[in-house]
Amino acid sequence: MSGFGMGQGMRLELRPDMKLAPRMILSMKVLLMPTTDLMDKVQEELQENPFLEQREGKPQEAEVEPEFNPDGILKHDDTGDREFARLDEINKDWGDHFDSDHRPSRGALEEMGDRKLDMMQNLEESQPTLQDYLIEQLGFMELEPEIKELVEFVISHLDHNGYFLGHDADGQRTYPLFFQDLADSFGRNMTAEDVEEALYIVQELDPSGVGARDAKECLGLQVTEETPHAELVRSLVRDGLEDVAYNRLPMIQKRTGHSLETIQEAILELRKLDPKPGSKFTVESTRYVTPDIIVERTDDGDYSVRLTDDWLPAVKLNKKYIGVTKDRAQPKPMRDELKRKLQSAHWLLSAIEQRRHTLIRVTQAIIAHQRDFLDQGPDHIHPLKMEQIAEIVGVHVTTISRAVDDKWVQTPRGVFPLRRFFGGGTKSADGQDIAWETIKQKLLEFIDTEDKKTPRSDEDIVKLFVAAGLTVARRTVTKYREALNIPSSRQRREWTA
Repeated sequence: MSGFGMGQGMRLELRPDMKLAPRMILSMKVLLMPTTDLMDKVQEELQENPFLEQREGKPQEAEVEPEFNPDGILKHDDTGDREFARLDEINKDWGDHFDSDHRPSRGALEEMGDRKLDMMQNLEESQPTLQDYLIEQLGFMELEPEIKELVEFVISHLDHNGYFLGHDADGQRTYPLFFQDLADSFGRNMTAEDVEEALYIVQELDPSGVGARDAKECLGLQVTEETPHAELVRSLVRDGLEDVAYNRLPMIQKRTGHSLETIQEAILELRKLDPKPGSKFTVESTRYVTPDIIVERTDDGDYSVRLTDDWLPAVKLNKKYIGVTKDRAQPKPMRDELKRKLQSAHWLLSAIEQRRHTLIRVTQAIIAHQRDFLDQGPDHIHPLKMEQIAEIVGVHVTTISRAVDDKWVQTPRGVFPLRRFFGGGTKSADGQDIAWETIKQKLLEFIDTEDKKTPRSDEDIVKLFVAAGLTVARRTVTKYREALNIPSSRQRREWTA
């Protein structure tokens, strides 16, 4: 009997957790959202949920933000961390608590819409496509109508970089067959030679290099008689691109007979050429980085943390519909649906408030640890693990990961992803923790100050780290050098006669 009672008791304890699951899922989703996505979410809910309404006029101030102890101990009201009210509380009168705004705001929905409109109006007008630009130039050329149509047909087969790429069924580049295929597709008794001639017309158009079949042809089309050292540049394009990439200037000198000085001048001209002439016409979606958090230096030299959620419309619960959920005269399906909407509204407001408290507390803890970064610059960032912040804030490490994911913070040092402040490190000779970011900065410093005629090898850089009191393995130097897109010492060498 007692065993049966224990099992029943366990089931009763689990039921509230099961009920809380959807609420907690919403809370996690809201925490993950950057401010711009949350703004869209709130707008959508305002349209769909009758229990949510926008407060008119200037909103009231939100609850007092958590106090922050600069020594690293957070003291806060746990309003955002308590479990949400149980499901059966939807029939209670919640009173004025939900009449207050869930966050501070300086503007209403109309103002937010004006801001978004201003942003859109500040975008550049849409650019013509590469195909549009090329076809427009044909209008200034004296071409027979049928030839003009064939050239336009060829233009339609350029990729976004401006290349003319032909493939057979096996994926091999077989241009004679591809020319014939295009001629057959175009019809009107056109031949493969006609298509090839049409391609040559395309190659005369701007931007220079368009219509090429590979990178060498693309670069070669851009070399003119006015190009300094034109013949040598053509030779480099034709036979020396790999030697240029690996900085093998003596081999180029041996092959061409030119002096190192002339070769270096030719390489400078080569690097002015554009291997992707059509890419400038590619319309890329512009991502606007909107800071979710602002960290500002106060008059007393400390730092304050605030959210940029003033773009969110000031939202409150609409109490006039609450009575309908209790009105037995209304059809039960209607009452049930309204209860569901009311529950959803309650959960959303609670989740947003919880998000605010979590982001503020997490950022405050990060800033307390990375104070030297703000005071003195990137060289002074400290190693920091999410587990450390989780322990200070008193939440699970996964909550920290969600809180910082895709969030940006504006600081006196610039705008950074919040994850920028996390990272591992090593120890200096005197036992101090040194972040890997600091190692990267040191690596850049060592390479910037080297003699380019005898650049430092990775082994040389390891010795410089040791001299600076830092133990860094050679493979680590190589890894970070490659991550920073820094060539090897051989490729960095400046050759002289």
